[in-house]
Amino acid sequence: MLKGIPPIISPDLMKILMEMGHGDEIVLADGNFPAASHAARLINGNGHGVPEFLTAILQFFPLDTYVKSPVMLMNPVEGDEEPVIWQEYDEIVTKMSSCPIQIEKLERMDFYERSKAAYAILATSERVPYGNIILKKGVL
Repeated sequence: MLKGIPPIISPDLMKILMEMGHGDEIVLADGNFPAASHAARLINGNGHGVPEFLTAILQFFPLDTYVKSPVMLMNPVEGDEEPVIWQEYDEIVTKMSSCPIQIEKLERMDFYERSKAAYAILATSERVPYGNIILKKGVL
């Protein structure tokens, strides 16, 4: 055990966060996302949702301030509603960031392609459709 590390942050997740460098991306994937088939490095986050991980990760993870949008969401397919959980993500990012952060919405297939290039994917048990989020690491 270590002091100050939230129990939701597993040793595997902490290792990945420590390995990542400036510009690397991590996907916090909802339960519907094809995480295993898209991941170079897959982290098991079963039993927890994206908001819990987002809150815990942003305690340690600097977002990239050198890009327009270091946080990305999967835009719903035409006819699907925008997820209410996005408001929660915005509140968490705003609260945990030291400067204003713009959140970008990527089209579904662009989000999938970006995820394949991500450093890692954290597979959560989030049940909300379109509950996926990508974080781009910055510098301290």
